[in-house]
Amino acid sequence: MTARTTLLDAGVREATQRLGAAAKRGLGDPALAELVMIRASQINQCAFCLDMHLTIARKNGESEERIQLLNAWREAGDRYSARERAALELTEAVTVLTDGFVPDEVYERAAAHFDERELAHLLGLIDVINTWNRLMVSRRSPPGGPAW
Repeated sequence: MTARTTLLDAGVREATQRLGAAAKRGLGDPALAELVMIRASQINQCAFCLDMHLTIARKNGESEERIQLLNAWREAGDRYSARERAALELTEAVTVLTDGFVPDEVYERAAAHFDERELAHLLGLIDVINTWNRLMVSRRSPPGGPAW
């Protein structure tokens, strides 16, 4: 097995948790926040975060149908609102950064559904879940296992 650390510094953990909590509060839509975090975690193949956020989404009343279709949200018809689709598209663009930036048209579609403050919080949420994904994947944290 390759050497790696399982340690997650308490200061890093607490700062990341505070950032996530602030972004979720500012977005003001807990259901959408979970969809965003699940989608980024799918892309990043973070089993730990997927397990956590799928559990939270279900506890918050998210339907199994929408959870199961999230990986194919573009083809899921009207299962997701235009606002949710804009957030998911932005999530994918930020998570992947294929061309090194978020395409203007993706940002503009998101800005049509979120005011500037909400958009800032949505971007913060996308950034923090990507940080969590990388922390957990790089440490190979198993689903349901201890995070630190």
